Amino acid sequence: MADAPRDRSPFLGLLPLPERMAVTAALRTETVGGLVLLAAALVALVWANTPWSDAYEHIRHLHFGIPALGLDLSIQHWTADGLLTIFFLVAGIELKRELVVGELKKPATAILPVVAAACGMAVPAAFYAVTAAAGGGSLNGWAVPMATDIAFALAVLAVLSTHLPASLRAFLLTLAVVDDLGAILIIAVFFTSDLNLTALAGAFAGLLVFYLLQRNRITGWWWYVPLGIVIWALMYNGGVHATVAGVAMGLILRATHDPEQREKTSPGERTAHLLRPVSAGVAVPLFALFAAGVGLSAASVGEVFTQPEPLGVVLGLVVGKTVGVFAGTYLAARFTRARLNPDLAWADVFAVAVLAGIGFTVALLVGELAFPNPAEAEHIKAAVLIGSLIAAGLAAVLVIRRNTLYRRLYEEENRDDDHDGIPDIYQKAHATTEQG
Repeated sequence: MADAPRDRSPFLGLLPLPERMAVTAALRTETVGGLVLLAAALVALVWANTPWSDAYEHIRHLHFGIPALGLDLSIQHWTADGLLTIFFLVAGIELKRELVVGELKKPATAILPVVAAACGMAVPAAFYAVTAAAGGGSLNGWAVPMATDIAFALAVLAVLSTHLPASLRAFLLTLAVVDDLGAILIIAVFFTSDLNLTALAGAFAGLLVFYLLQRNRITGWWWYVPLGIVIWALMYNGGVHATVAGVAMGLILRATHDPEQREKTSPGERTAHLLRPVSAGVAVPLFALFAAGVGLSAASVGEVFTQPEPLGVVLGLVVGKTVGVFAGTYLAARFTRARLNPDLAWADVFAVAVLAGIGFTVALLVGELAFPNPAEAEHIKAAVLIGSLIAAGLAAVLVIRRNTLYRRLYEEENRDDDHDGIPDIYQKAHATTEQG
């Protein structure tokens, strides 16, 4: 007698209620922040292309700080090295939560988004490398088109008034979180200046103290905020990009609460709750304001499509990201026991893959690091903006075509006829399980 076939786990199916609530809260803040990000980027572009562009350049290159501590930075660098540390701190917390209690906890559910994200980083890098090499250009920008900007992507969905099901939004969020980790590892390994081993040793000692405070359940912002600033400053002076400190501290923060300490939420969750609005609504938009101001003209836009480096960035974001995420997802599903949610189609996964080609914040940051020459960096920034806009436009067309289905699924997921705060779909699923 043949063995009965094993049940295939659903892919993009109904999320567990706690995971859905956590994802919804994160995405709500990111969506609002994404709209602010779009506004900041638009202000920067307009400002940089007006007669007041000299004032824009003067402000973003204005220096202040404490020279004796090696922290005399321009406003542009303070936003990139300082404020973006908050962004990466939240990203580290989110990754830790996913690994400990979220979708990445179980290998069976983690393999799909992780493979999709890995392919979504490798294939764009390959597209850039091939394009740059074919045109005789520099390979320095291979990492620029690798990361997805979740805030920008969600802002596009908000502007379109679309209602992607929670599973698709969670998939996009997980892709972006893994992308952010990949990006920060690349920054740490490939974009370091001359290392100051003494400062780095001090930074690692600070991280060890941070870990011991968490392990011993020590609470109080007066411990962590000064220590975090010291770690950040030492990491910066150590020659490693200071945002690495943010990810490191985010990964150290506990992702589970301790009932014996009468904790209702984990330190990571509390920190993310406090900092996510600051990250999405202040840190990232200010970075965009002083990074996205690129002078655009017919000639400069033409150079994006004729010079190998910016063309490689555009192709990496628009084509490489789509091919990488979709192919990685399909192959992972094909060779595992996952089955696609019957309410969705592979066309929906393809739309999310195109949407993942919006690579704004981290792509601009990596572009500045990969091309220190301001003239070269301007072309790369223009390519990031143009590539992200093309990806956003293509994704908009694909999503709008399926918006009727998305709206129906979204309404079913959020229907709460008995007004008990729990969507009815979860109660129906529970009742079905008990009857079975």
